[in-house]
Amino acid sequence: MTNRVGQHIATETLLGAYLKDRRAKLDPAAFGFAPERRRTPGLRREEVAQRANISPTWYTWLEQGRGGAPSANVLDRIARALMLTDVEREHLFLLGLGRPPGVHYRKDDVTPRLQRVLDALEPSPALVRTATWDVVAWNRAATVILTDYGSLPPEQRNILRFIFLDPRVRAAQYDWESVARLVVGAFRVDAARAGAAAEVEPLVDELCRLSPEFKAMWRDNDVRTHGEGVKHIRHPVLGPMAFEYSAFAVDGRPDLSIVVYNPVTLADAEKVRSLTGSARALERT
Repeated sequence: MTNRVGQHIATETLLGAYLKDRRAKLDPAAFGFAPERRRTPGLRREEVAQRANISPTWYTWLEQGRGGAPSANVLDRIARALMLTDVEREHLFLLGLGRPPGVHYRKDDVTPRLQRVLDALEPSPALVRTATWDVVAWNRAATVILTDYGSLPPEQRNILRFIFLDPRVRAAQYDWESVARLVVGAFRVDAARAGAAAEVEPLVDELCRLSPEFKAMWRDNDVRTHGEGVKHIRHPVLGPMAFEYSAFAVDGRPDLSIVVYNPVTLADAEKVRSLTGSARALERT
């Protein structure tokens, strides 16, 4: 029991020290507070509380390790008040609640560095998808094996659209129904985890209207995981192929996943190289 109490106090002390350190690094004048002489640098406790719209007494208790664990809502307010970065906000939650914050859906482009990572993975097709399963980046191998994403407008680069509305993608699947159920169940989990219900509602409504099969699967309320597995496809040029796929969260962007399809056999890897080589030669002409 004594050890548990000691650990609890130590955790709260770490939270308080972190809060003090963060507010000490902020310029009061930048937030409209009087640039008067201060005994310590940074914002005062009551100024942080004002910006976070919480009680100054409650905030003081947090820094002093009193009052129990804060709620996620309070930590979110404090993170905004202290202008924390994503990684700083995550650290705040780990100190305050012992867990990372919930994923926040963001709709923006991937970095050039991440694109270079995808390119370096060839001959393995690889892509980056959002929590709403929009494809936002891909490599050349993904273009020649999966879909030519670059030929489509951004709003059409959605994996659920491909599975349910594109006859070519459907024909490429050996067991379309199993693949479709997996995609719907994993999509449901990812969208909910990212708090993207409002963002996916128009897509879900459209797919329910255009695909009776999607409508039925969506109403089943099944949830799945899409972490890893084996994908078998019928490629229109290369014939039957098999890939081991793995999905990884992007560090600092938990709303993004990298999905890598590694050819199961050397023969399949050579098939991919033959097509990517042809595509590269066409790009140079």
